[in-house]
Amino acid sequence: MMETVAHVIDTSDQYASDLLEKIKAHTARVAVIGIGYVGLPLAVEKVKVGFSVVGIDQNPLRVAQINRGENYIRDVHDDELRQLVDAGKLRATDDFDVLHDCDVVVVCVPTPLTKNREPDISYITAVTEQIAQRLHRGMLVTIESTTYPGTTQEQVLPRLEKTGLKVGEDFFLAFSPERVDPGNQRYTTHNTSKVVGGVTPTCLEIAYTFYSQTILNVVPVSSPAVAEMTKVFENTYRAVNIALVNELMLLCDKMHLDVWEVVEAAGTKPFGIQTFWPGPGVGGHCIPIDPFYLTWKAREFDFHTRFIELAGELNVEVSYYVVDKVIEALNRQKKAMNGAKVLVLGVAYKKDLPDIRESPALRILPQLIEKGAVLSYHDPYIPEIEPRELPVFAAKSVELTAEALESADCVLILTDHSNVDYDFVVEHAKTVVDTRNACKNVREHRKKILKI
Repeated sequence: MMETVAHVIDTSDQYASDLLEKIKAHTARVAVIGIGYVGLPLAVEKVKVGFSVVGIDQNPLRVAQINRGENYIRDVHDDELRQLVDAGKLRATDDFDVLHDCDVVVVCVPTPLTKNREPDISYITAVTEQIAQRLHRGMLVTIESTTYPGTTQEQVLPRLEKTGLKVGEDFFLAFSPERVDPGNQRYTTHNTSKVVGGVTPTCLEIAYTFYSQTILNVVPVSSPAVAEMTKVFENTYRAVNIALVNELMLLCDKMHLDVWEVVEAAGTKPFGIQTFWPGPGVGGHCIPIDPFYLTWKAREFDFHTRFIELAGELNVEVSYYVVDKVIEALNRQKKAMNGAKVLVLGVAYKKDLPDIRESPALRILPQLIEKGAVLSYHDPYIPEIEPRELPVFAAKSVELTAEALESADCVLILTDHSNVDYDFVVEHAKTVVDTRNACKNVREHRKKILKI
């Protein structure tokens, strides 16, 4: 890791020095492409220190909401967003032509997987083509979307240099992976360390300076590929350790041990261990996806990432285990899964967030339906599951009433939202399958609870 960024720009580097001065003076005009969980908090941080920011998004609903000062991201404060929009410092559009007047472009678009679990960087390449058509001298382009090591220099750079402009002299290119943890009140865009790697030393200095204006600790590395590898490693580390504790959960079940008690006890050791909790699988926009970017790239080097692929298999396997636990809970009542009413509590991938992306529920619910269960769900943050999210179960959240609980043959807790009264749930449910240890503080009717 590079300790500091060497100063490499002098007054003879006209475009670099002019851009650097604009960034330091906060007069640089910034475009953020993709104004979702990553892009909007970033845009707000930049505006707060004086930058003028335009968000570019192909979702007309988001564009309209921003321009009305309406917030849709929980990590952004409603009043703060409205004030910034009203002041004319933040706006949104779906027109890429605004890039002609921008000095800095930050790319925060999705990087999902294909049906074959291979990287889909089509959003990055499509946006890069749009940038290339409007690339001009003195522009910094920085990519934040998670991707495999090599993307910036192998996919983005050639498309930009086709314009005839030279990287490091005419324009500047860097990769700086997003590290957003949605809903985290302690670590935000402002105080989460930011890794950045530039294609050239000049690119690095300019990108480092740009991020340093709003982020407390910026960590320079020697290349975009190092920064890209850093991001996929971070989430692969989490995926592997979650898989390890999920495997422990499967073993503890066989041995009739409480995995939650085991993990909690192990976590008291002051060194050599970091606590990861078991659950119904992994979800969100990073952990289920990023490791597959790394395994895919590894094949290019004839390298088999056995730990990573095994972790992926285990984190999928636990979804089948959860379904088996529902069957076990129903069997205790002498009921079959076919025709049983199952009320699912929580379909978001993470507690207290309105986000269903890659949620374990999207894998578990279809299995329950396939086995004949009659499903309903309650999630205070996901009022509706849309057909595009889960074609076999497009439904609306039901009210969590005593009647709803009592009419269900089994209540399955997949997400442990804080605003659910689990004493009330257990009191009125016939049986509860708890995949999150949400009922750990429930004292009455504990025989109804079947923990994973």
